[in-house]
Amino acid sequence: MADGRIRALVEAIHATPTQAVLYLSGGASQALGYLMSIPGASNTVLEAIVPYSRTSMIQLLSKIPTQFVSKQTAEDMALLAYNRALKLSKPGLSVVGVGFTGSLASTRPKQGDHRFYFSTRTSDRLWVSSVTLSKGLRTREQEDKVSSHFLLKAIADACKVSATFHPDVNETEVPDECEKLFDEDEELQQLLNGEICMKVYPFSGHAPNSERKIILSGSFNPLHDGHLKLLEVATRISEGVPCFEISAINADKPPLTVPQIKERVEQFERAGKTVIISNQPYFYKKAELFPGSAFVIGADTAARLVNPKYYGGDHNKMLEILIGCKEIGCTFLVGGRNVDGLFQVLEDLDIPPELQDLFISIPEEKFRMDISSTEIRRKLGM
Repeated sequence: MADGRIRALVEAIHATPTQAVLYLSGGASQALGYLMSIPGASNTVLEAIVPYSRTSMIQLLSKIPTQFVSKQTAEDMALLAYNRALKLSKPGLSVVGVGFTGSLASTRPKQGDHRFYFSTRTSDRLWVSSVTLSKGLRTREQEDKVSSHFLLKAIADACKVSATFHPDVNETEVPDECEKLFDEDEELQQLLNGEICMKVYPFSGHAPNSERKIILSGSFNPLHDGHLKLLEVATRISEGVPCFEISAINADKPPLTVPQIKERVEQFERAGKTVIISNQPYFYKKAELFPGSAFVIGADTAARLVNPKYYGGDHNKMLEILIGCKEIGCTFLVGGRNVDGLFQVLEDLDIPPELQDLFISIPEEKFRMDISSTEIRRKLGM
């Protein structure tokens, strides 16, 4: 394929509203070079890692793979890359995880086949392919070129960019392809199983202008005006993309079922608000999931966050966990809350000096709505 056609294809990829994380081992280095050197790369590539050594691959996968160069390893890499892309992307943009592992020509002759496996994962699709090259036909650079062309075409397909070219291979080097498609129920079940870390429903409709998120977490059973107003006020105080977030996994209750999740999501569709479904019930884990975000909480939640009782009575452990949230750029916007008939604000709490810049007050004059989800459910007979 001529360089001009490669450039046109990569430019088309960069023009799509899709962001990618790539984990590439053992080949396809030219594909990464094209993606990064052609203008627009920052629109597409969130992160690219080359886990080339065995130790690096083991650390990436958090296990020793049965085979380092295999279909399963490529799929595992793509799924890890997809989850990483979800964490790094702007909320609502499509993301793709890309995995590649290969055994190509080297300085010493290989006993086995010259082959490579590559996989892409999107919200509704897992695709994997393998190619075995004719041994001795090409140099290492030429084999890398072939694998790079295949990989660029796979990324284009995942981004829904038409790629009509065919890499320069002979009739014995036909790729072996496999595709799995997921519907919404299957994707939510994968979330409940811990395979994927979140699902974003971008009902707001407008393109996000920031990677930073302003997140109001809760069960939203039901969503009410107090929730909507609180997030609106928080977004005026701190810059970012407003998002609601529901954890399908609860620390004290059984996990939500797929129908329950979909029922709660429908509320946000009617309201035209973005909601993220995650599987992390604890704020320090949410911070890892949404680095650099501002979490909107009530004063009652803030009081629990700084109470050593919830850390096994260990004050130092509490400090360590919350300082960890601060170090990855997270903050907490604290709204007033009516607790046992007393309206409390951030200034009423005893915040340790080490954590005072982690919490930002939402003044009572900017937000106070004494609405209770529990009371609403009681009135509705829920």
